Parts: sequence; C-alpha cells; structure tokens
Amino acid sequence: MFEILEAAGWPIWPLLICSVIATALIIERFYRLRTPLIAPKGLLDAVLAKIDQGHASSIDIHALQSGSPLGAILAATLKAFNQQPQAKEQEIREEIELEGKLIAHELERFQSAIATIASAAPLLGLFGTVVGMIDIFGSQSGVSNNPAQLAHGISTALYNTAFGLIIAIPSLICWRYFRTQIDTFVLSFEGSSEKLLKHLIRNRA
Repeated sequence: MFEILEAAGWPIWPLLICSVIATALIIERFYRLRTPLIAPKGLLDAVLAKIDQGHASSIDIHALQSGSPLGAILAATLKAFNQQPQAKEQEIREEIELEGKLIAHELERFQSAIATIASAAPLLGLFGTVVGMIDIFGSQSGVSNNPAQLAHGISTALYNTAFGLIIAIPSLICWRYFRTQIDTFVLSFEGSSEKLLKHLIRNRA
C-alpha cells in the first residue's frame, strides 16, 4: 500500500482524505436511513386506533415527535388539528407542510457533502494526472532523459486518475440511492399525514 502511495505522488493525499470522508458519510447514511428508524411499521395504525377508541387525548405527542421522522409528521398533524379544530382542511394542511419541509431537510443531511465528493474526486484525479504529465515532460527535457522521473510521472498520472474514479463512482451511486430512498420516505410521510388528517376530520364531523 505504501508503495502505491509513493508511486502516486503527493496529489493522492487529497483523494485519500476524500475517500475517508465519503466512507464515513456513506456508512452514517446507511445506518440513519433505515426504515425502522425513519418510518416504524404500524405507527400510523396505532395512532389511528387510539383515535377510533376515543383516546386521542392520551397520545403522547412529544414522545411521538421525538421517536422518528414519521412520528414527527404525525405529531405535527395532531398539533395542527388540535390548535385549530374548526379550521378548514387546507389551512391545517399548510401548517403541516412547514414541519414536513423541516423533516425532509433533516433527511437530506450530508447529501450535499457526498455529491460534492462525487463531483470533486474526478477533478482531483485529473489534477494528479496533470502533475504526472508535468513530470513526464520534465523527464524528457534537457540533454539526457531521466527514466526514473518518466516512470514516476506515468505512475502519478495513472494512479490519481484511477483513484479519483474509484472514489467518485461509489459516491455517486450511493448519493443516487439515498436520494431515491429519501424521496420514498417523504412521499410516505405525505400519505400518512393526509390519511391521519382525513381521519381526524371525519371524527370531528
């Protein structure tokens, strides 16, 4: 491994830093964006069951809000309805939308950083390639050629190009995967909030 780093030259170090950061962020995202943590199964049904049983007032909104993002949007729906029980459906929905945007923003955490690394890694690899090319041309200048400098320039160019792509491709794939997963969660939240709101309005009537 050390031989590879030595052959790649100093431009490899920014890429190594990017790889460590990208790996840490991707692991964190895989852990945090698990369905049981974001949208626990049966949570909506449990809330609807309490409302049907006439125990809506016994729902611990604070515990619901802090339990999961889905719980937070359900708690926001309950709070918006309880604060203005006679308001029109659209007015209540507008109150819920703000909380939904905050929750969606929280789910987007670190997405920009992963996307930045996916975009920057090939450019850093290209920078290393340019540095290697400079070494190659430097080895051919003057009266005598320098085979060692030529070999080092070639290895610097190739290793940095390859390493930049090795970082960028998985980062881009993971970013797209997380993007799709977040969009799915947000759509699920919207559906659950709408279902709860309709249920509350029917019970009010």
